[in-house]
Amino acid sequence: MDAELGESFREFVDGRSPALLRTAVLLTGGDRHAAEDLLQNALIKAAGRWRRIDEPEAYVRQILYRQQISRWRLKWRRRELSVAEPPESPSAPDAASTAELRLVLRAALARLTARQRTVLVLRYFEDLPEADVARLLGCSVGTVRSTTHRSLARLRTLAPELAGPRPRPTRRGPAAA
Repeated sequence: MDAELGESFREFVDGRSPALLRTAVLLTGGDRHAAEDLLQNALIKAAGRWRRIDEPEAYVRQILYRQQISRWRLKWRRRELSVAEPPESPSAPDAASTAELRLVLRAALARLTARQRTVLVLRYFEDLPEADVARLLGCSVGTVRSTTHRSLARLRTLAPELAGPRPRPTRRGPAAA
């Protein structure tokens, strides 16, 4: 890689790594070490083809998704979840409920299967349409829809507090007047 290409790659890594790492953390179910490995491997693959890449971020994200798919297709799977650091305490009293919900969400996501987690990350964090998710995962749109439905139902079961307050039904009829 010549100096000019190397500099553009370094600028990309410096500028986009935090966002890419957040995606990788979500894909790995909150395991920061696995996410860092996933991102590092994706960046290594991108560096080798940097000269031919038109849209670097989209290219690296696709590598992240495909590597994660490969990880959960492997026959051996780790049964335990390693966490690098204990969850941070909220920095401000106002953020306490938000931080608590994030921790609940992270724990619930970690309890989903890798496929369910990946579909939810692509659909709701990356905001991709079902057709794009299906193309990335190599499955049909119907499979994405059913997996999304089952994943959300499982999330509701694992963490009902994520649903938030439900609106109260209004009374109708003469008593409401």
